[in-house]
Amino acid sequence: MRRSVLILSLVIAAVLPLVPVLPAGASGGIAWTPCPEAPEVECGTLAVPVDWDDPGGPTLDLALARRKASDPGARIGSLVINPGGPGGSGVDAVITNRIAFTAELTSRFDVVSYDPRGVRRSHPVRCSLELALRAPDPLTAGSRAGFEALLAHNERYRQDCRARTGPLFDHVDTGSVVRDLDALRAALGDRKLTAYGLSYGTLITQLYAERYPRRVRALALDSNMDHSLRTRAFLDTESRAAQDSFDEFVSWCGRTESCALHGRDVRAVWAELLERAGRGELTFPGEPGVPLSRTTLIRQAFGAFYGPDYSGLARFLVALETGGPAERLLAAAPQEETVNDASRVFCLDYLLPVRDHREYTAHLRRSAEIAPDMLVSPLAYGMLAACAGTRAPIPNPQHRLRVDGTPPLLLANALHDPATAYAWATAAARQIGREARLLTYEGWGHGVYGMGDCATAVFDRYLVDLEIPAEGARCPAVPPSEGTATLRDAPPDTPFPGTPGYLLSRWRA
Repeated sequence: MRRSVLILSLVIAAVLPLVPVLPAGASGGIAWTPCPEAPEVECGTLAVPVDWDDPGGPTLDLALARRKASDPGARIGSLVINPGGPGGSGVDAVITNRIAFTAELTSRFDVVSYDPRGVRRSHPVRCSLELALRAPDPLTAGSRAGFEALLAHNERYRQDCRARTGPLFDHVDTGSVVRDLDALRAALGDRKLTAYGLSYGTLITQLYAERYPRRVRALALDSNMDHSLRTRAFLDTESRAAQDSFDEFVSWCGRTESCALHGRDVRAVWAELLERAGRGELTFPGEPGVPLSRTTLIRQAFGAFYGPDYSGLARFLVALETGGPAERLLAAAPQEETVNDASRVFCLDYLLPVRDHREYTAHLRRSAEIAPDMLVSPLAYGMLAACAGTRAPIPNPQHRLRVDGTPPLLLANALHDPATAYAWATAAARQIGREARLLTYEGWGHGVYGMGDCATAVFDRYLVDLEIPAEGARCPAVPPSEGTATLRDAPPDTPFPGTPGYLLSRWRA
């Protein structure tokens, strides 16, 4: 009798679908309603614990958005996306179709995303705009007084942010976001996760694969983070990537007649502009009352490398030379009393200690040797400065990835990415090991999906059919004048203290 019951139980288990179990502490059942901004998109919320180690404690509502599959009969499940950051709004990404997925994907998947904890509609980290405006410039923090001023400012700023944000301020690390993502997977009714992560979103998907290997269907990691890096390696790899992008810009101008600097010594033009900015003699084109510092000039160029928008950068530099009008490559921040500062996420994921002003100065000098034109990666030094003074331990410290037992994972990176260095992708692939398959896009910019038919098809075949590319797979570059960048709306704001990008905390690394 017992044997018959056992056999019957096994038969029932084999024919019944596996029902996703919602993680303890998360409340299931998403009530989808039309989004106010776009009625064709559905919005909802999912309650998750502020502190996953205290699942019975306070909760927050994660903001969600969903575009349902256009062909319900061919639907595979949900494709959960993260557009990067930290601080990128997944809800906005779905509403605006910021990542232009092909009909092959949108017909087969519900495209779903979320604002991660601490971001936009999901209990944002709030900080004083007035204090944010006082943030010291990272390039001037090498003296004893400058370094001490940076530490003092950061401590006051953190206290302000913590007071305005509440207990969530210490629980916006990506490790917590990974647990939120698993709660979302379960609430969507998906037994296994299919996800696309861009830039900082790859850190979320990497750590999901590490924590929940048996719950993975397919993870597409576009423009990869390397979570094993300590201070020096982080700065050095980013400096090389920034200089490489500048070198590629110079080469493009040399071979492209439409470049506004074609036929000229681009490096000499750039060096003169940097000197003028350092002397306080440079202003935004057509705006004589708005000074342009070295930091902001470097940041403008760096933002143009994301597309890449080489043509726009060349025109901007010519306008700086002549004083003529030009569009800003990065927009200015709106004047609000507070800002949503998601740099806190990075500070809880990466501990990048610097002992004193001497060590900080040594980093600056070494970066300038690695990147003689760019001097630094504004992304890297923006985060280094924003997190200076962070004390150990942090909840999600750096470590080499330990992924075991997932299906094959697709990693992709541009060879000339200014933000997530190609070296980061190769390192992440080595750490993941046999589960990883790296696609090299031989072009420029930040974000591979949408950069030509080759790269897009690799992603689509993987996500739909679980088809993995061959070892060493490469896709040819799409010329900048012909390509369509994944980040269509604007170059990313970089988190430089004292600049609009830092104030908005819209780093999409």
